[in-house]
Amino acid sequence: MSIFGNDSLKGKKIAIVATDGFEQSELEKPKKFLEGEGATTHIISLKSGSIKGWDEKDWGDKFSVDKVIGDVKVADYDALVLPGGQMNPDVLRTDKKAVSFIGEFVRSGKPVAAICHGPWTLIEAGVVKGRKVTSWPSLHTDLQNAGATWVDETVVVDGNLITSRNPQDIPNFNEKIKEALVKEKVSA
Repeated sequence: MSIFGNDSLKGKKIAIVATDGFEQSELEKPKKFLEGEGATTHIISLKSGSIKGWDEKDWGDKFSVDKVIGDVKVADYDALVLPGGQMNPDVLRTDKKAVSFIGEFVRSGKPVAAICHGPWTLIEAGVVKGRKVTSWPSLHTDLQNAGATWVDETVVVDGNLITSRNPQDIPNFNEKIKEALVKEKVSA
């Protein structure tokens, strides 16, 4: 047992795909929670070095990038986390490698968790049609136009997709990610 939590996710590797302008709390808090449960997390971005968060109303902290999107494989990870913020997913959805990785991850059946504006990348990857999701309210029409059923709920789980609306939903979002990974661990 670790000093921060327990080892319920020991041996699990989590990919967190983000670039500059991610909502800081939506990367930082899930990362800390998952590591506290024993998981290993990697921040994966479009470039090496570091990326800068957006902390509510202004630029936030820099975070070290562990891997570049072109150097990772879905097979290396047990789950994917997609933080929001307006800038981050808007840039990611224009990058072919990022969109391909995200689409492949969803199709793999492994847990994919997207919060706030994060589902924009799911739309671009073509993986929301017929799925029940939530997001930041301004994505409502985009998600419906892509064939999803949008609902205003704290967290929505539809198969391997876990979606949440905003930073206030992070505690429930984190728990659903953990549940999906524990369930996956038990069935393995």
